[in-house]
Amino acid sequence: MYKLLVVDDEKMIRELIKKYATFEGHEVTEAEDGMEAIEKCKMNQFDLIIMDVMMPELDGFSACREIRKFTDTPVLMLSARGEEYDRIHGFEIGVDDYVVKPFSPKELMMRVNAIIKRGKVKEEAASKDVVCFQGLKVDFDARLVSIDGKNVEMTPKEYELFFYMVRNRGIALSRENLISNVWGYDYYGDDRTLDTHIKLLRKSLGEYARLIVTLRGVGYRFEEK
Repeated sequence: MYKLLVVDDEKMIRELIKKYATFEGHEVTEAEDGMEAIEKCKMNQFDLIIMDVMMPELDGFSACREIRKFTDTPVLMLSARGEEYDRIHGFEIGVDDYVVKPFSPKELMMRVNAIIKRGKVKEEAASKDVVCFQGLKVDFDARLVSIDGKNVEMTPKEYELFFYMVRNRGIALSRENLISNVWGYDYYGDDRTLDTHIKLLRKSLGEYARLIVTLRGVGYRFEEK
């Protein structure tokens, strides 16, 4: 059983999600807006937060940004819009997944379970080796990436994706390979999620974005050059 926080100003949406989540055996706490969500996250620990974007008092993006200041609880964002800008903005502030309304409650629960299972899996033992590519330094053990001595801020998923690519540097990694090993075999998203994170990762790496090479029709490769 997992503890979920469902945040939406529409009571019918909260009740629908709660019905399916309860059927799956999860415990559900509700919040009507972003302000209430923040307060409940300060007082309780949840395994996952399902939060709508457009809400009164405080929108979902702003609430997620505040929640990220004191907890890494996974966040699945709901939105009536599916524009790339919204998806990128969500991933930049640490959203773990993004579902567009109207949604299938069954698929939503599959995504919820997939996110939580990934979070519960013990992290791969980090290598104590520090890998450097000119001014780019990757410290697996400390979970740090720096460029010319300055730490690079990344979202948790960016770190996972980047570390996996660096560990497998020089190898052509198919899109299926990356999705399976970074998001999990039971991931129910689409290729756009991978592409969006690659775009964000390249932005974070600045001049070293060139190390991530696109292999048309295949996937990506991290090159030492």
